[in-house]
Amino acid sequence: MEKLKERWGLTSNRQLIVIFIVFAITGSTAAKLATPVTAFLGITSEHGWYIYWPARILLIFPIYQVLLVVIGWIFGQFDFFWAFEKKMLSRLGLGKFFK
Repeated sequence: MEKLKERWGLTSNRQLIVIFIVFAITGSTAAKLATPVTAFLGITSEHGWYIYWPARILLIFPIYQVLLVVIGWIFGQFDFFWAFEKKMLSRLGLGKFFK
């Protein structure tokens, strides 16, 4: 845990626990929200796994990105998650949108 705190620049175990909680809530919420969104778009498992699951994953990704910052803000960790988002998106080649 000390290595992770040092890598992320955290000062306390409490902050680390809050960040883990935010990651857990965000992942669960994004996965839950993907079901009604795919249903709204008319994408169901009847289309076959090769259409349904890639579409669902592509929908979960942007939902997750937005939720991560919003839920991080609610828990008082906006600065950490905003920096985390910028770093992750720049690694995906989308960093030019955040300069």
